[in-house]
Amino acid sequence: MEQSKQRAEIPDSSVLTTGAGIPIGDKLNVLTAGPRGPLLVQDTVFIDEMAHFDRERIPERVVHAKGAGAFGYFEVTHDITQYTKAKVFEGIGKKTNIAVRFSTVAGELGSADTVRDPRGFAVKFYTDEGIWDLVGNNTPIFFIRDAILFPSFIHSQKRNPQTNLKDPDMVWDFWSLRPESLHQVTFLFSDRGIPDGYRYMNGYGSHTFRLVNAQGEAVYCKFHYKSNQGIRNLSVKEAEKLVVKDPDYATRDLFQAIAKKDFPSWTMYIQVMTFKQAETCSFNPFDLTKVWPHNEYPLIPVGKLLLNRNPQNYFAEVEQIAFDPSNMPPGIEASPDKMLQGRLFSYPDTHRHRLGANYLHLPVNCPRGSAHVSNYQQGGPMCIFSAPCNVPNYYPNSFTSPRDDRKCNEQAFRTAGDVERHDSSTEDNVSQVRVFYNETLSEAERQRVCENIALHLKDAQIFIQKRAVKNFQAVDPDYGARIQALLEKHNKAGGKKEPLHSYTPCLH
Repeated sequence: MEQSKQRAEIPDSSVLTTGAGIPIGDKLNVLTAGPRGPLLVQDTVFIDEMAHFDRERIPERVVHAKGAGAFGYFEVTHDITQYTKAKVFEGIGKKTNIAVRFSTVAGELGSADTVRDPRGFAVKFYTDEGIWDLVGNNTPIFFIRDAILFPSFIHSQKRNPQTNLKDPDMVWDFWSLRPESLHQVTFLFSDRGIPDGYRYMNGYGSHTFRLVNAQGEAVYCKFHYKSNQGIRNLSVKEAEKLVVKDPDYATRDLFQAIAKKDFPSWTMYIQVMTFKQAETCSFNPFDLTKVWPHNEYPLIPVGKLLLNRNPQNYFAEVEQIAFDPSNMPPGIEASPDKMLQGRLFSYPDTHRHRLGANYLHLPVNCPRGSAHVSNYQQGGPMCIFSAPCNVPNYYPNSFTSPRDDRKCNEQAFRTAGDVERHDSSTEDNVSQVRVFYNETLSEAERQRVCENIALHLKDAQIFIQKRAVKNFQAVDPDYGARIQALLEKHNKAGGKKEPLHSYTPCLH
């Protein structure tokens, strides 16, 4: 009903036109030679309609394909200028327009909203210094810590290339071979693995960033958004019912809440770690599979994100929105986080493939307000905004501006170490998982985690099950024992596991 009301508010144009603005006399009948004759190629109205229709679909996102978006603002409520010179934080009460896209990760464009999966939580800030994209999830951690593994990880979660089916062997084979995934896997199979829509979950920048203040002093930082609606999750049974009854449950819930002016909001916090603390930290602070303990690095309040506008055109404003973690205004910089470093390349690269070289010309991706684009980039498909051709398209030149501004340079930093492919698989993969399992989860939550894991793991082959259980036992013997006991029940009831592929196991 709310959606119909919104559509009714859009006034009808007086005359229907083609894409070129040419008035159309009849949009209901094609041009033919006689009432039963063949279609004429000179029917430009038909060609205009069909040629566009044939090209309406663009490649879906490789990951985060299914999602929902909304718009609103970010307001500063606490002063953090001691940490960063970024103008988005320059004064209490300052507001910045934002766009937010929520999503599932592994599913396709038409997949259900209520599957067990991490949720994307990407925020685009239209700052006075250009676009700032803070791209994260509803979890503070991730499955891997090295960007070179990302394609393989995603392949393992997608469809088997032989059968075109989701394959538990692939999923658990990869996870069990990379024990660094234990932290995120445990989080994923906890109650928070199926949020009750997008409004009732937290968001995290996840990666470690670097903040630089006006004096050139720098600290490391993590970003958090805490839901002001509280945390609510769906039970397995509730989620399964919604997959059939309302597969777009989260998308619908967000849209209808905003349409009813029940605007969702989140409180932004940061965690700060000095360079000296990073040098003596007991774990790698740039490891995306780790959290920074709040008792050591407390949450510092920053501001509020509020969403108060639904998209007017989903394709234009949500499907074409492009988030890029390399978009960082002065005062916010990258850290040595290997996953962040990899995403600095992969995100804009995939947008150029999916949307074209000039994807930043699309209105939803453009800087706004006092920020504007001044560069020497010209040409390329769908070039909407470009420098006039009576000025040079090279730099430096002797004829015109703009000029670079050394005050906007990244902060200089030192680095040292042998250049090689450093193996991170032997790092501590269990300590923080052990804390999460034993101290964060209640007894009832621990039992549900084990039941959820066993229910999914049971469909993998026995040798993969054994390797996965061994990893859970390394976290805590009780963790592994519970899962093993549940698997034995499932295996006894379900019989021998038949693989969904013809791969030959290579058991080293």
